[in-house]
Amino acid sequence: MTTSQLIKEQKPGAARREGRPGIALAVIAACQLMVVLDATIVNIALPHIQDALEFSTTDLTWVVSAYTLTFGGLLLLGGRAGDILGRRRVFMTGIPLFTFASLLGGLAQEPWQLLAARVLQGVGGAIASPTSLALITTTFPEGPERNRAFGVFAAVSAGGGAVGLLAGGMLTEWLDWRWVLFVNVPIGVLIAALTPLYISESEKHSGRFDVAGALTSTGGMALLVYGFIRAADEGWRDNLTIGSFGIAVVLLLAFTFIESRAKEPITPLRMFADRNRSGTYVIMLSLAAAMFGMFFYIVLFVHNVLDYSPIEAGLAFLPVVIALGAGLSQRFLPVLGPKPFMLTGSALALTGLVWQALISSDSSYAGGVLGPMLIFGFGMGLTFVTLTITAVSGVAQHEAGAASGLLTATQQVGGSLGLSILTTVFGSARSARAT
Repeated sequence: MTTSQLIKEQKPGAARREGRPGIALAVIAACQLMVVLDATIVNIALPHIQDALEFSTTDLTWVVSAYTLTFGGLLLLGGRAGDILGRRRVFMTGIPLFTFASLLGGLAQEPWQLLAARVLQGVGGAIASPTSLALITTTFPEGPERNRAFGVFAAVSAGGGAVGLLAGGMLTEWLDWRWVLFVNVPIGVLIAALTPLYISESEKHSGRFDVAGALTSTGGMALLVYGFIRAADEGWRDNLTIGSFGIAVVLLLAFTFIESRAKEPITPLRMFADRNRSGTYVIMLSLAAAMFGMFFYIVLFVHNVLDYSPIEAGLAFLPVVIALGAGLSQRFLPVLGPKPFMLTGSALALTGLVWQALISSDSSYAGGVLGPMLIFGFGMGLTFVTLTITAVSGVAQHEAGAASGLLTATQQVGGSLGLSILTTVFGSARSARAT
């Protein structure tokens, strides 16, 4: 069965407001851009946040991970909430929460205040993001119109990271690091105002919330990431490091057991029975791990080694050609199917990462950053649209929220894991050099 045939199996559950599909798509895409962008927009500001709030280098990773872990860990619950309570209603709950948390983060005076706000942002994003993808299936009719909407959504998801770095540089240099959080406030207010006007409510489905599954999955992943970050400072033999890994394994095994027995699981394990969908989740996890780690440490490289200003550091990421790859895959995916794009995109992304691994303190921007970033970005663009469409194609309407939430969850959890593992490598290398 081709991807185009899979897409046609999905039926919209509610009629969209006629004559305004562009505004509806803009609202959905703006929400996704805001929550994805927020995973990287703070990256450029990290050196300034570190100085202002006195974070250590390893603790600084929690400014990113506190958001991505909460976001990724609760996405499945957010997607399920949209299926049961109505997607527009849940969407309009997540956006104000995310907006309010952004305001609190911008006002933070202590490290714990910023981290608490980032966690709350993650909760709001987890409620809104999976619902936004599912809203496409209920807002746009099957066929070319829905495919184009999926393409826009995937391009925003893939390119939001690079846009966040550029926007973060501009806001940090021209205003203050706090504006990387304050900027979400007017955007969130506008989205909340337009949503009831241009997006219809979806059909509600009876069901229960799998709270136990959500708690065990989020807690397990948080402890796994904490274990890696702890190991960077205290080593692998530290009791707390070992305990974190042990409890993480127990919680994740409990999560699998709960999902296999639950009547209405937060993660229906039957979704993994489809080989294409399972491969989609694995590839997304791996690529996100690479992308988040690359953004974090390359930002530190261009700031601390190349001595770039915040806006120069943001512009350094502008050449990421994700949009070009996304456009090509969106156009030719119905003809060629997903496999060529997944294989080619993944190979290009890996090539860029291998090249970037050769970076040193003597590397220039052109040779150490620009070249590998162009290859990596084009590969990511080819892959992201394919992954997005494949993940939600052929899924029953009442499980569209869970399927979209699982894809975004693998992206965010993969990013947190990748960053924490690289932090461990960084800490180990630093310790070895000091001895």
